[in-house]
Amino acid sequence: MTSSNPSLGFDLHPCAVTESESVKLKHLKHHWLQPLHRWLSSREVHGPRSARWLCKLIPAQCPFERDIQIGAWHWHIPPLCKLNPFYEDLMLLRFRALSFLADECGEDVTPYCR
Repeated sequence: MTSSNPSLGFDLHPCAVTESESVKLKHLKHHWLQPLHRWLSSREVHGPRSARWLCKLIPAQCPFERDIQIGAWHWHIPPLCKLNPFYEDLMLLRFRALSFLADECGEDVTPYCR
C-alpha cells in the first residue's frame, strides 16, 4: 500500500526513495560534519614539537584490524577506520606533520612510519 502526501513532497512507501532523495539524505547526513572537516583540513603544522606529537597521536595504520583464532575457529575483524568520517582528514594531517618534519626540520621520519 502506497500513500502519497503532497504537503511533504514525497511518497510514504519505504521502498519508493528516488535517487535524488537518496542524494539529499546523504548530503544532510554529512552536512553537520562539514565544519569539523574544514577545520581539520585547514590545520597547518608550524612547529617540530606539534608535528612529533601529531605523528605519535595519529596511528600510521588502522589499529582495529584483528585476527582472532580459538582452536580451529578463525575470525577476521576488518579495519573499521574507513567507517570513521574523519579518517582521511586525520591521515592528511598526519602526512602534513611528517612532511614538515622531513622537509622543514630535516628529521628522519622512519620511526613514525611503523
